[in-house]
Amino acid sequence: MSADYPSMTTAEIRSKFLNFFEERGLKLYPSSSLVPDDPSLLLANAGMNQFKEYYQGKKTMKEIGAISCQKCVRTNDIDCIGEDGRHLSFFEMLGDFSFGGVSKQQACAWAFELITKEFKLPLDRLYFTVFTEDDETHDVWRSLGVAEDHISRLGEDDNFWAAGPTGPCGPCSEIYFDMGEEVGCGSPDCKPGCDCDRFVEVWNLVFTQFENDGHNNYTPLDHPNIDTGMGLERLACVMQGVDNLFLVDTVQNIMRHISRIAGVEYGAGEKSDISLRVITDHIRSTSFMISDGVMPSNEGRGYVLRRLLRRAARHGRLLGINRPFLSEVVDTVIQENEKAYPELREKSAMIKKVISFEEESFYKTIDKGFALLNGILDRTDATILSGEDAFLLSDTFGFPIDLTKEILAEKGMAVDEERFRALALKQRETARASRKNAGADAWAGDADVLEGLEKTAFAGYTKLSTETAVTALVKDGARAESAEAGDEIVLTLAETPFYAESGGQIGDSGVIRTDSCTIRVLDTTKNASGVYVHKAVVEEGFVREGDAAEASVDAERRFAIMRNHTAAHLLQAALRTVLGDHVEQAGQLVNEQAVRFDFTHFSALTDEELLAVERL
Repeated sequence: MSADYPSMTTAEIRSKFLNFFEERGLKLYPSSSLVPDDPSLLLANAGMNQFKEYYQGKKTMKEIGAISCQKCVRTNDIDCIGEDGRHLSFFEMLGDFSFGGVSKQQACAWAFELITKEFKLPLDRLYFTVFTEDDETHDVWRSLGVAEDHISRLGEDDNFWAAGPTGPCGPCSEIYFDMGEEVGCGSPDCKPGCDCDRFVEVWNLVFTQFENDGHNNYTPLDHPNIDTGMGLERLACVMQGVDNLFLVDTVQNIMRHISRIAGVEYGAGEKSDISLRVITDHIRSTSFMISDGVMPSNEGRGYVLRRLLRRAARHGRLLGINRPFLSEVVDTVIQENEKAYPELREKSAMIKKVISFEEESFYKTIDKGFALLNGILDRTDATILSGEDAFLLSDTFGFPIDLTKEILAEKGMAVDEERFRALALKQRETARASRKNAGADAWAGDADVLEGLEKTAFAGYTKLSTETAVTALVKDGARAESAEAGDEIVLTLAETPFYAESGGQIGDSGVIRTDSCTIRVLDTTKNASGVYVHKAVVEEGFVREGDAAEASVDAERRFAIMRNHTAAHLLQAALRTVLGDHVEQAGQLVNEQAVRFDFTHFSALTDEELLAVERL
């Protein structure tokens, strides 16, 4: 602990920050899930994520602003984590936000009061940066008592935020704490923004006050927004007098647990320190991700989870831990965080089960993968691993390309990523073609032959038979004016009661009758334009484009399909009850005979689980 300011635990810092702003009229919001309700984001990575619609003006709040402590995962520098004590994939972001209710001057004054009066950080160790042209914020800091030589002006790259080339934007102001010359680079020019460890950025205030038209013409917004972010672990470093994020109280206790398992003390050596930091960070991230419903997979956020778990497991091996161990550390992660995030305790069994299964699965393949990789390296003097070998490791032994790259980088080698990605793409295309060929094509013809047809009106939700008209006929892959008995055709109708295959439910079949023919409908699909495509055979008579018709669904088959569709929903509910809320539909097939339901889970069902689901 530094002698000139008091120490605080992480919990005390969080509480003091939130209470300070709540007392001043801002509304406290709980952290949103790490799985954001925003398709543009893989994972929640900032406090402002859940307030996006307020910034856009789509929502308004009666309070002057909002506050939160947001759990975040950032994946852009996973490879850097462990190399030093400054990078985390999981962290908590304290923030206060306003959408027109708080002025820039008030936001700065509150920040200054909180950091100097409540946290009692000495003013002579605080440094402030402002945007080059932002005289207003510069003057505010000066009026609050900040010395001129403690304010730096920085350019757009550092102190100006923009949503994009056009739209809302504005200057930033950052608050830094001087950790002392002894941890700095020694340069006489060292100041906030330097890459050394001396100046730690603890708070960033963003003032979204302009609209950019794309030609650098900035118009003041009617309701300027304020978005501030303070890294909880970073401030804890300052308040606890440590120069390493992994020495913060809540994080350090997790690392100590790992040290006990490995029998290696932190500080014993550079390589073991890297591994301890990697495992500590990754077990925090993965515990929180699984708690919020993320499951290991080969794409998206599921791949991030799997990559973190496998990277942690590998570093366990580097520490000499030759058994699955990560789930044991989950208890300490929960113990350190459950007061702020009680959902961790509620879902502890699932978190440990997912991690155990994933680590055990990795252990089953890792030795074979390592043996293969080492064999390849023993046989070559090349500095680049071929894309074919990298693909074999990934496809056969479950070695993510990122893990292969990391292992090779330690040996001064690289991977032919371009070739690897070409092989991976080819495999995906082959799999996609196989899935397509496994199902019945709507019809053997060129989709362009139906171009220009109006969207079909669907009447099948309320009736199984309807008066309609034939709008198009397709025979032998081409438009036709008529068809006769024995012809296999595709036809479209102005209105149809036939349900088109969608969402895993098979399309309807039935009969279409005109004054001159009977047509047996075998299957129904629809194209991207919403035109329902009826695959059929003319059983008797002849049909012409434009004929009036009566379309009737096979009711007995439809009701059987509907029952199985309902069964699919009941099955999902039963699975979620037995296995947990993380179960999500990953695909299904519903026809008149059965339902197949694909779902996300981290292991095969046990006999007991299967019986429990069946009983429900």
